[in-house]
Amino acid sequence: MEKTIRTETVDTFFDAIMSLENKEEFYSFFGDVCTTNEVVSIAQRFAVAKMLHENKTYIEIAKETGASTATISRVNRSMIYGNGSYDMVFERLGLDKKE
Repeated sequence: MEKTIRTETVDTFFDAIMSLENKEEFYSFFGDVCTTNEVVSIAQRFAVAKMLHENKTYIEIAKETGASTATISRVNRSMIYGNGSYDMVFERLGLDKKE
């Protein structure tokens, strides 16, 4: 059976996140809920995705972010075969894809 994140507990957690009103509340909440390393790791993955979106090479991404090539590859697979959420967010942030 495949694991899913779609559970009542995760729904409640996402509801809590959506109730946050500003960046300071995000810092406070995630500072309590996650370890510093967890937040930094998630932010690093997002930075990797942004750089992949900008057509940077694995070498450039690894050098700038410190991410391993395995992490870069996992993020790349998610961007290619995932739910399209990276592209949705990049569009909302006004980050055009570089050719």
